[in-house]
Amino acid sequence: MRSLFTPRKALVAAAIVTSLSLTACQAPQKQAQAAQQPAAGASESKPADSRLTQRELAAGLYEMAYSPAAGGLYVASAQGFKTSNGGVIYRLDPKTLETVSETHTDLKNFGVAQDADGSAIYITNTVDGGITKVDAQSGKVLQRLMFKDRSKKGDALGSREILAHDGLLYVGGVGDPGVIWVVDAKTLKLKTTIKNAGKWVTGIIWSPLTNKVYAANGGGEILVINPRSHKIEQRWTAGDDKPYLFLNLAEDPATGRLFVTDNSKAKETLVFDERSGKVIKRLPGDALAVKFNAKRNEIYISQRESKKVLQLDATSYAVKNSWSFDSHPNSLELSPDGQTLYVSVKQGLDKSHTAKGPDSVARIALN
Repeated sequence: MRSLFTPRKALVAAAIVTSLSLTACQAPQKQAQAAQQPAAGASESKPADSRLTQRELAAGLYEMAYSPAAGGLYVASAQGFKTSNGGVIYRLDPKTLETVSETHTDLKNFGVAQDADGSAIYITNTVDGGITKVDAQSGKVLQRLMFKDRSKKGDALGSREILAHDGLLYVGGVGDPGVIWVVDAKTLKLKTTIKNAGKWVTGIIWSPLTNKVYAANGGGEILVINPRSHKIEQRWTAGDDKPYLFLNLAEDPATGRLFVTDNSKAKETLVFDERSGKVIKRLPGDALAVKFNAKRNEIYISQRESKKVLQLDATSYAVKNSWSFDSHPNSLELSPDGQTLYVSVKQGLDKSHTAKGPDSVARIALN
């Protein structure tokens, strides 16, 4: 088996999948402890806000998924890029953040999605261009699919974000041009490939309002995709001819608003009107992950560079609250009842692309 830690793999890991952000540059990082793995039963931090608890877990944490069926919070980990082969999928107690189970994998794990019934968890193996299906109850690896698409240099296209919808998986391929793979969720067989998806397919969501799949790309486009024909029907842009690298998406289906983050040159969250495809609002500030909470009419934005998570009123866009961290908030996940927000918090990387310490998971009680 070819080593995961060739110079190309290290570059891909650092420049493309670091924080699953595709951000063009790293903010200056605060020195953290050198240990790559926390001691067993690592203690929680003691933040000033009593609603926030935080636990050091492991190196290379990325996305999360809350599974009501399994009663756990799944966290994808790539582990260290130089010190570890493969990765780990953690299942945490959603209240205490203690580890319930671990699934060790031979490939590194990044993006996470789950079936509508919560029976299966799907993981993207970004560096190697594949996806893995895991049983949500047992944590057992059930199936894997490695995509055959290659860049002009012959490298595997990175599989970044994954969406599970209506028995299908939509997986964004990071290439120039990028692709979107459409996979049967039950058999993990490739059904079709949506090509010419622009440079670097990043975020992907499904809209219950329009019954369309939206995909963001690094060329500053929102692709509007018909989930029946799998055709790209429209391409929305910010309309100002400025460069954008769109990342993550969230939707308020009641009002037809699509929230899109850009953490490259724009450093803002754009709000698109889904009826017109036009930008109707811009929220300034660095922005990585974004979540909309219909039950509380709130928007949450992780700010990697500013080391904050923002809580906004979704009607006025006013900042209701913010939480500060010692390192870099990354991915966000909401509990099914909408009353708890989870955050993966990453350490910085040194010049050799090695994490300076273990990453953390934070739990924020929104009540």
